[in-house]
Amino acid sequence: MRPLWLSLLPVVFAATSSSRSNLASSTASAVSSLTSAGTSASHPGSTSQVSSASSTDVPLSSGVPPSSVASVPSSGSSTVLPSTTSSATSQPATTPGSSVTEPIIKPPIAPTTFTPFPVPSENPVPGVIVVTDPHQPPAVGSSVVPDFGPAWNTAYSKAKAKVAAFSLEEKVSVVTGVGAGSRCVGNIPAIQPITGRGWPGLCLEDSPLGVRLADFVTGFPTGVNTAATFNRALIRARGLGMGQEHVGKGVNVALGPMMNMGRVPEAGRNWEGFGADPYLTGEAAYETILGMQQGGVQACAKHLVNNEQEHKRTTSSSDVDDRTQHEIYTHPFLRSIMAGVTSLMCSYNLINGTYACENDKIMSDIVKHQIGFRGYIMSDWGATESTMGAATGLDMTMPGEIRAGTGNSYFGGNLTTYVLNGTIPEARVDDMVTRILAGWYLLRQDSSSFPTTNFNANNPDDDSTNEHIDVQADHDQIVRQVGAASIVLLKNERNALPLKKPRSLVLIGSDAGPGRAGPNEFSNQFGSDGILAMGWGSGTANMTYLVTPLDAIQRRAREDHTSVFWFFDDFNLPRAGNVARKKSAALVFISADSGEGSNPIDGNAGDRKNLTAWHGGDALVQAVAAQNNNTIVVAHSVGPLIVEPWIDHPNVTAVLWAGAPGQEAGNSLTDVLYGDWNPSGRLPYTIAKSMEDYPAQVITGDGIPQIISIPYTEGLEIDYRHFDAKNITPRFEFGFGLSYTKFQYSGLSIQKLSTNGGNASAAQNWDQGEASPNVEGGSTAGWLHSPAYEVSFTIKNSGGVSGGESPQLYLNFPQSSGEPPSVLRGFDNVSIKPGQSQKVMLSLSRYDLSIWDVVAQGWRRLKGTIGVTVGASSRDARLKGTLPGSV
Repeated sequence: MRPLWLSLLPVVFAATSSSRSNLASSTASAVSSLTSAGTSASHPGSTSQVSSASSTDVPLSSGVPPSSVASVPSSGSSTVLPSTTSSATSQPATTPGSSVTEPIIKPPIAPTTFTPFPVPSENPVPGVIVVTDPHQPPAVGSSVVPDFGPAWNTAYSKAKAKVAAFSLEEKVSVVTGVGAGSRCVGNIPAIQPITGRGWPGLCLEDSPLGVRLADFVTGFPTGVNTAATFNRALIRARGLGMGQEHVGKGVNVALGPMMNMGRVPEAGRNWEGFGADPYLTGEAAYETILGMQQGGVQACAKHLVNNEQEHKRTTSSSDVDDRTQHEIYTHPFLRSIMAGVTSLMCSYNLINGTYACENDKIMSDIVKHQIGFRGYIMSDWGATESTMGAATGLDMTMPGEIRAGTGNSYFGGNLTTYVLNGTIPEARVDDMVTRILAGWYLLRQDSSSFPTTNFNANNPDDDSTNEHIDVQADHDQIVRQVGAASIVLLKNERNALPLKKPRSLVLIGSDAGPGRAGPNEFSNQFGSDGILAMGWGSGTANMTYLVTPLDAIQRRAREDHTSVFWFFDDFNLPRAGNVARKKSAALVFISADSGEGSNPIDGNAGDRKNLTAWHGGDALVQAVAAQNNNTIVVAHSVGPLIVEPWIDHPNVTAVLWAGAPGQEAGNSLTDVLYGDWNPSGRLPYTIAKSMEDYPAQVITGDGIPQIISIPYTEGLEIDYRHFDAKNITPRFEFGFGLSYTKFQYSGLSIQKLSTNGGNASAAQNWDQGEASPNVEGGSTAGWLHSPAYEVSFTIKNSGGVSGGESPQLYLNFPQSSGEPPSVLRGFDNVSIKPGQSQKVMLSLSRYDLSIWDVVAQGWRRLKGTIGVTVGASSRDARLKGTLPGSV
């Protein structure tokens, strides 16, 4: 039977034949005046007020006195929990590279009220706003606005009926994770009887690229590689495959995708996300979630929000102004919610002085009010800071206990006590439980055919709880295709590539071969040995196998009777150079790794300590290039590297940027090396000439025990936006990538569309310069996101081989807008045969043309002329025009 994911793909494998207050801020605001998060006026869903005074997490009213024991998941008892009082004071930091320290803003422990958020509604418009369901998402590339409202309404009705029969303690158990004796990394306990008034609970499992800590699963390409394809069909197909595998293992909630921005190039978890541009990240998140949830698993968009480095991730405050927050960092979450995502995960860090999982502005105002999110927000593991988080928008605590093995939870018995003594209304707990159960019903996980959990992430060697179910299907094909499509050709002199029956090849560098003990030599990939397929940490998956470049190249070379040699000692430079002599081509493999900060590797505490290649890679390239005039560099890297030491060497003829492509790494690379796949990958970030050229670096905060400030003073100017605004020449710009063929662009046409859906009055007001209304779901309204303009152009393959091209559309807002010179607002991927042409059509919505108005708290069109640039990268403009009706 033809696999479902395969039907999503075009033929691309080418052969070479909610706050009501006005928040005044701007991107130029000083850190001390930032007001984008941490403070909020009253709104439905939360009425808690923030206070600058620290507090111990104990209820203030005395309806039920606290006792000495708290249980997980729930009971009527409570405990006096550890103090969350901060000793931080606002004073200059003394460590070089650090910012200032700042105090913690805690929600006060005081009685609150709760009013449910109004339900956003849409009027369906044929071909524009379309009622849909997670199991039947819009087609890949469709410009329709999916309306999941009716599906959510049905799920809510079922959830409310279920919740009505639960006791308070049972309701609290639904929002409180349990760890001991459970099979998954996160677990919500069952309520008995499961087949009657109760339910079976939830299994929550990493990761964003596969089922973590399980066997017979697929190690998919990383998020950043997936984004590098600029190919919506491949992104969707990967999401679908991951969703199917999670369901096959009995997982209810897959903890991904990850969509934190590549703000700092050395950040440890950049490879889990989708790069350094909010639009690309948002579209990749959207397609991934549509695919995952079509496969039947609940997706979890993470980490909400501003979790852009590993250093001090639990003791740092990301200080971000309101406009930047909306236009850059919460945008991917908005697109995730438009894709029908059931859950979000709040992050470890503070946001403008308030912990993310206590942050009313982020969780209640932006996410639940402005964006209209109807699912639930869970904490990152151990990121819950108080029971009052429930009052400010947190719906589930994970993994449940404050510290493993203690049996104490901020929710559990403490939440029960807070309800009984009047601190938190039971109506709020009902809302939390309803949101969680609605996600379960939305994905039809109440079906008797939904698999029970059949693996044990916490004890994989226990055969009594690990049934070793094989869920891989034929997902190796999508891994191989995404891997090939994500490879970026950065340099190709003297037609070094594709390889054409070379007489001899030598592979040099440990990254070309296997590790010393198989693909899972290191638990959670906490090590660097052999070919780099993924970074390290909770974003990984065990690989059933791993194809190395040596494996694949030897198989392919046999067809041409090519002699193949190799040398994997990275540091024996004289011998590496000698081995390369007189070979038709020398392939030098370099790598750079990163991951979560819990397990530093070679001094890299999650975040990389520099942007140079690991294992002496720069010196290795130079040593080989000194003795071989056809040196081809292959880089497997989690993010940008500074390549200046060797990029201009005359003997370095080609560079392939292969990223971290998953378990088919060698096959994907070989497909591109030999031209079975014409390289179509594009950089999802900028490669600079020096680390200092980037707008921000990791702030280590070494030796500072207090909360440190991480000021996002670059505002909207991250990555290529910064390089453009500051007129800095990169080595390779965002969106860059070469091909084995050539493409010509022509016939730019920009048309204003007359058909729009939804609130016609709001659309008309926007057209006249008013901001979108600050109402429930106002930021995701159909009229705001339906196509308003159509941009079309023609691409011709003027070269000699078939290949894919990734056209990119950038808007050029007037300088008075405060926007960067160019911002990505559209892309596609088309496969064209030699001599043939293809018309490309991209749509622009009112949202695409808007900036965030911090005073009106809405999306407003700009005054002035808006330029449209279509090209092959952020700096390779092929066509230019002006948006009709710019005023």
